[in-house]
Parts: sequence; structure tokens; C-alpha cells
Amino acid sequence: MAAAGPKSVLFVCLGNICRSPIAEAVFRKMATDAVVVDKWRIDSAATSTYEIGNPPDHRGQACMEKHDVPMRHVARQVTKEDFMSFEYILCMDESNLSELNRRAKLAKTSQAKIELLGSYDPQKQLIIKDPYYGSDEDFEKVYEQCLRCCKAFLEMNS
Repeated sequence: MAAAGPKSVLFVCLGNICRSPIAEAVFRKMATDAVVVDKWRIDSAATSTYEIGNPPDHRGQACMEKHDVPMRHVARQVTKEDFMSFEYILCMDESNLSELNRRAKLAKTSQAKIELLGSYDPQKQLIIKDPYYGSDEDFEKVYEQCLRCCKAFLEMNS
């Protein structure tokens, strides 16, 4: 890792409208509150093409609003360049992890450390389940998990 440039993290889930934009928003607010946001490049993306160009799910937006976490994102898919330009790619479940590792091999020059965001959870909940077919409570659970994981990740990388 080059000490001169900003640190970088890309949060990834299947569609980039639920879990990864929540993680991105939570981490950006944490970094802002810690006055280190200018030292970070923060983004999120999808493994799929399903939701490209769409805003985050309205339930996720409502959850973030409830917690005073600003959220501005448009869904996009992970690119080959992401594997070369991001230091960390943190994903939500084994399916994301498998797909990202497959694509990293295709990118050939991947420098990113690809991990489950849940690997940073002090409560050891490795998987952040997709709330898309769930309820508002499921989005709240995603928020709580992202809060714990992002806090631990930021502390380890400050």
C-alpha cells in the first residue's frame, strides 16, 4: 500500500441497491465523523447487472434517513479497474466472494484484498443477508451489522 495516496474500499453485494450502498453510506459517515474521509476513496458496486443505474432500495434509504446517515448512490457493476484501483473489496456473502475471486483472476493484475465485510464483525456474524425480499427489520439488521463491521474495519485501518 502506498502511504501517499488515499486508502480505498469498495463494498459489494449482488445488486448494489441494498447491502453495499448501506455499507458505503455507513462507512462514509463514520469516516466523516472521524475527520478522515479525505483520506479515503469509498464506493460500492454489484456483482450483477440487475439494478445498474437505479437508486438504493427505498427501505434502505428510509433506514439510513432514520439513523441520520446520508445516502447518495447509483447502482453500478464491479469493473476490472476496481480490482486494480481499490485496496479493499468487502462483500456481503459467499456468493459475492466467489464471484469476486473469479473476476479477480480474470482481471489478472488484481491488487485488492477481497474479504467478507462480516469478517470484521465483533459479534462474528460473517454473512450479511440480503434484505431485498424481507422487511424493514431486515434492513435494520443490515444497518446494525454494517455499523459494527465498518467501525472495526475503520479502526484497523486508521
